[in-house]
Amino acid sequence: MTVRVPGKVNLQLSVGPLRDDGYHDLVNVFHAVSLFDEVSAVESETLTVRVEGDSAGLVPLDGDNLAIRAARALAARAGRPYGAELVIRKSIPVAGGMAGGSADAAAALVACDRLWGLGLPQRDLLDIAADLGSDVPFALLGGTAVGTGRGEMLTPLPVQGTFFWVFALADGGLSTPQVYGECDRLREAAGERACWPALSGQLAAALRDGDAPGLGKALVNDLQPAAIMLRRSLARTLQVGRDRGALGVLVSGSGPTCAFLAESAEHALDLSVALRSACRAVVNAYGPVPGAVVV
Repeated sequence: MTVRVPGKVNLQLSVGPLRDDGYHDLVNVFHAVSLFDEVSAVESETLTVRVEGDSAGLVPLDGDNLAIRAARALAARAGRPYGAELVIRKSIPVAGGMAGGSADAAAALVACDRLWGLGLPQRDLLDIAADLGSDVPFALLGGTAVGTGRGEMLTPLPVQGTFFWVFALADGGLSTPQVYGECDRLREAAGERACWPALSGQLAAALRDGDAPGLGKALVNDLQPAAIMLRRSLARTLQVGRDRGALGVLVSGSGPTCAFLAESAEHALDLSVALRSACRAVVNAYGPVPGAVVV
């Protein structure tokens, strides 16, 4: 049983105050893009995981692996022990701010649900996904959606047309907790108080109308200054995209992947050529695309 699952870019990531549970209240506009991992589940007496593809050596193979945790949580919900060999084929960057680990967890839920013949409704899978991590439910749904709370409470957003993206991949990853911590530190040092976040009306309208220039102007990521402080080279990468006419530029999620909105597929190709000298690798994609699907 093989499931294909997309990565995401955050079109708006507005970070509110720190909560008592250690999370922040967010308004997080997720946008699924055509950069996919595949997760296969094969019958086995035990739960194991194997990873292939780009940066496979950076993915944990123990209990810290989100796909393994997802399969265990699904078996626990079913109330009986199950086994599976999970094979993850990576294309989404590892620790790159595009929710690759969360995507693999979502794919594992769908693959194991089918392999084990459970037939759980999507609502149950979404409940399990929310317990695993803030980004996992969106990887099940795909498309474009606004996440509130810590990002796990999703409302789909209407989108017209297709948007074209270029992603500049950096060497190594960034720790999401470290980036959030740096965001809090920068705000405290500047004497700023986090405001309760709200969905950008300009961004929602641009998505609804298929207005790529309008969307480019509305892109925002409150974590971007923190990511740049931790990885100064990101500022140069973002500037290359600006200089080559990207409609919008931002760090994706907690980084270090940088996202560039293009006018068209042809413009995306031009941007990708210009960016190759500023990062480890460049990939082109489009969105929105569906979430985890059986292939």
